[in-house]
Amino acid sequence: MTTSEACAVAHGDAPADVPDRTLVAVFASPVARYLLAYAADLGYRTLLVDPDADRDGETTFPDLDEHTDVVVTDHHRPELGEVLRDALAGRSRWIGVLGNPRHPGPHVEMLAALGVPATEVARVHRPVGLNIGSRTPPEIAIATLAGLIAERTGRPGGFAF
Repeated sequence: MTTSEACAVAHGDAPADVPDRTLVAVFASPVARYLLAYAADLGYRTLLVDPDADRDGETTFPDLDEHTDVVVTDHHRPELGEVLRDALAGRSRWIGVLGNPRHPGPHVEMLAALGVPATEVARVHRPVGLNIGSRTPPEIAIATLAGLIAERTGRPGGFAF
């Protein structure tokens, strides 16, 4: 897209060319709620998956294709390993788990215990999002989506253009 085309879209003078993409938020959580709302505004098809039938969302993954990004919003849930194993079995473009980068991700041991090969475990990104100092659920959702956009478009994020 040229600069003038991008300006026309930004000013509402031309329609945005929204790529085919889906965001699956895993585990009903405050961050998932914001992720899904903001992602819909960005043109993603959105879906919440939570294996606990007593919570909101679908209990299993749909067909995950190369246009799908999966964000696991709670790394403390006991179903984390199984959920990630199932996500890795699909063809999703990107899979990530929220969590503090200063602490080891529990998903690595969980996936190994389920027999998931190390090459597949390496497909799981952690941490996710841009490092903007986010602390609240809306801020975490914005940082996560900004990171997905930057990664998808091959940009570094931040203020480097």
